[in-house]
Amino acid sequence: MDEQRYLTFALGKGRLAKQTLRTFEKIGITCEEMKDPDTRKLIFVNEDLKLRFFLAKGPDVPTYVEYGAADIGIVGEDTILEEARNIYEVLDLGFGKCRMCVCGPRESKELLEHQELIRVATKYPRIAKNYFYNQKHQTVEIIKLNGSIELAPIVGLSEVIVDIVETGSTLRENGLEVLEEVCPLSARMVVNQVSMKMEYERITQLITDLKSVLSISE
Repeated sequence: MDEQRYLTFALGKGRLAKQTLRTFEKIGITCEEMKDPDTRKLIFVNEDLKLRFFLAKGPDVPTYVEYGAADIGIVGEDTILEEARNIYEVLDLGFGKCRMCVCGPRESKELLEHQELIRVATKYPRIAKNYFYNQKHQTVEIIKLNGSIELAPIVGLSEVIVDIVETGSTLRENGLEVLEEVCPLSARMVVNQVSMKMEYERITQLITDLKSVLSISE
């Protein structure tokens, strides 16, 4: 039998990676060296299962997967939609649930209903543009920001924002509310298109195994 190649995973840093590893442990995939909080390593290996893992910033995960530096990526649906890379989205992992929403002060709801030309501040210009132009057919000016998006309507930079909402507490504290929901979000598994062909059996088995534990935990 040919020497089995490593399957490489790119995991979104932070909570997403921790939840992913906990889920993987349920199907017998472990990587003990990733649990060391003091490690300086960049690549983590499970020699027995021929698996490699590395951590990346969320927006970079689809890039690593598209170009084949990783066979498989775990990342939020918001990043997949915003990056729009040529990758296969194969599984909704069901954790990291939140919503992409249009938010703002209550009086801005009327501007949305009457299709007014408004300014929209967001970290997600592609998602915002697709929602307003292709779903609502409303012409807007989109302003890309990188920091605290909630600030934009408060200081008059924009009428509304498009951002991720988990509990909504930050919005409420700042006199803002959810005005419209763009789409639900959660963690997803994505696969490189070539890897899907080359490693079809291993990857589909992984998906099957994950589905079995995800359905139990739901």
